[in-house]
Amino acid sequence: MGKDERDVERIYSTAAAVAKLRRLADALEKDRPFRIQIAGERIRVPRRAELSVEHERGDGEEEIEFQLTWSLNEDDDKDDVEDDEDEV
Repeated sequence: MGKDERDVERIYSTAAAVAKLRRLADALEKDRPFRIQIAGERIRVPRRAELSVEHERGDGEEEIEFQLTWSLNEDDDKDDVEDDEDEV
């Protein structure tokens, strides 16, 4: 059974965004998976996830998007995960 499609976006204070990015950076630096709770759903980002940065410009706006991508078909990493989770 596949997961339902969804598209969730929230705006955070600078302090909250920094805390979330710091936890993610620590997990990436340690080559560990990362857990985060987004709109009530717990998401486990495996350490094999690919990180990309996207830049868009148009209609008087610019956007930079940091994106983690991984396949749901592959087995998840079995390594330990950071215990604390963020709500997004």
